[in-house]
Amino acid sequence: MLLEVEGLTAGYGDAVILEDLSLTMAESEGLAVLGRNGVGKTTLIRAIMGHARQFGGRLKWRGNDFSNRPAAERVELGLGWVPQERDIFPSLTVEENLLVARRPGRFDLDGAYALFPRLKERRRNLGDRLSGGEQQMLAIARALMTNPVLLLFDEPFEGLAPVIVEQLEHTIRRLRSEFGFAFIIVEQHAQDALGLSDRAIVLDRGKIVRSSRASELLADFDKTKSLIAV
Repeated sequence: MLLEVEGLTAGYGDAVILEDLSLTMAESEGLAVLGRNGVGKTTLIRAIMGHARQFGGRLKWRGNDFSNRPAAERVELGLGWVPQERDIFPSLTVEENLLVARRPGRFDLDGAYALFPRLKERRRNLGDRLSGGEQQMLAIARALMTNPVLLLFDEPFEGLAPVIVEQLEHTIRRLRSEFGFAFIIVEQHAQDALGLSDRAIVLDRGKIVRSSRASELLADFDKTKSLIAV
């Protein structure tokens, strides 16, 4: 098993957001995390990455407990994070944003540019001179430069034009089919997330209230909408 989350209780400060949550991820698997706003989806991503307070439970990577490891060491394990805010360095060029995250492995500048030709065209542009779609491409490419095994996407399609969303979905599919990446995707556009994923969980009040094949939630999407509607 690639990732095991066992009885995770997590939050911020003294506030508990997730309570006794458990899930598993296999190698090269895609998992969609759905739910209303404020139910703990982003907290789950942040807890796995080490950016939320863990009150209890265990996190295991290929059988080894990494609950107490700092965030930087989790990147070394093979966790790659694409945050909702993108966190592009505005005063660095596209290429500098990529190089600052570089770690040894199969993905380098050439690999990033092959996946996102637009970034090669814009490689000398500063981070704050990119469109929203270009910034999202850069955020994904920068995560790939850390050479992860599991990618954690937090609202990757938020605020983007449909044509850009379609391009990013194609890229995520390529990352799985050609490179064998696993991913967890938190996304308000539930149909998009489900269409990319093997399995899905629905969160409510920090707990999993539904877990099934993604295709099952797509097949009965009216019922799925009732679980995740704001």
